Amino acid sequence: MSPNKLTHNEWLDALAEQRRADGLRRTLAPRQPDDAALDLAGNDYLGLSRHPLVVAAASKAAQTWGVGATGSRLVSGSTTVHAELEEELRAFLGHEKALVFASGYAANLGAVVALSGPESLIVSDQLVHASLVDACRLSRARVVVTPHRDVDAVEHALVQRSESRAIVLTDAVFSVDGDVAPLAELVRVTSQYDAVLIVDEAHSLGTVGLGGRGALSDLGLTGLDHVVTTITLSKSLGAQGGAVIGSARTIDHLIDQARAFIFDTALAPMTATAALAALRVLGEHPELASNVRARAADLSRIAGDLGFETSSPAAAVVSIRIGDPVLAVDATRVCADHGVRVGCFRPPSTPDAYARLRLTARADLTTEDLARASGALDAASKFLHADSRTSW
Repeated sequence: MSPNKLTHNEWLDALAEQRRADGLRRTLAPRQPDDAALDLAGNDYLGLSRHPLVVAAASKAAQTWGVGATGSRLVSGSTTVHAELEEELRAFLGHEKALVFASGYAANLGAVVALSGPESLIVSDQLVHASLVDACRLSRARVVVTPHRDVDAVEHALVQRSESRAIVLTDAVFSVDGDVAPLAELVRVTSQYDAVLIVDEAHSLGTVGLGGRGALSDLGLTGLDHVVTTITLSKSLGAQGGAVIGSARTIDHLIDQARAFIFDTALAPMTATAALAALRVLGEHPELASNVRARAADLSRIAGDLGFETSSPAAAVVSIRIGDPVLAVDATRVCADHGVRVGCFRPPSTPDAYARLRLTARADLTTEDLARASGALDAASKFLHADSRTSW
């Protein structure tokens, strides 16, 4: 073998060692059903994944439909449950029609790829979710990545375009730091230059707007023909799956053209039922949205009082900038040792060279939970200040 060539295993080992040295190795940590840790890492923003009504609905649906969908949506996988969920999502979010996918990831892939193509321009915020990044790569469109939240850059790309069609991509609430997109300005610009705006409301559904109806609804921007919303059912609704919501023409096009819809096994009916039950709980308890924002503000205040550099949460996400990825992993471990599970975001998941602890609030956090979180973060702060690698 040539000295400059590596076997498959040598290549894998070299990359693994480099990631280990950079503090970027990932490991799986299976949870136990009786895990007593306070979970500030998951995305169950409204605490609905274990809500009695949601669990009971899913259990009954499993008895009725079985545990699987049995096929893709266009073969045997569409059920009356899917139709009910789509109708109630459409009505809740203020659009003409909805289409349920097997995941939020698939919803983004399906929407972007089916609505673009070789003769299209895609203008994407640099910090959109990985599913939208991958959708851009699969789209065969020309892609322009603009600086974060820079509407002028988006407008410039649209003005300069030669393509017949254009699509602009943004998260509503960005997943790492929890900041909000300039949606009103983006709606204006895309309307002016005849472009489609796709807004991923994964982190704003259930947490932003009146009763958790999302960031577009909060601004009165729903129901516009050129605006398409994508969501996940696995965060505020505590279930699994995703959906695209928009005009009837748009959704009909996706049914015909979205490969991530056509060729994927449908969301299991019991899971669709759980999401539907959670949506109804949210509809009956609109205060859940304001509760989760209040708890996120509490977590941000606690972290700030301990000397951390934190984000100002607009929804449920609270970001704490750490710096060195190895230190961030260590700080996560300290929190876990004190009974609190927090997220650890490291490059390439972060928008810069700084790793972060990411805390996600829940609407059902108690005073005792917040005190427990404070104790864990205090221990992490002391650990970090004692480490010579800490720059803050």
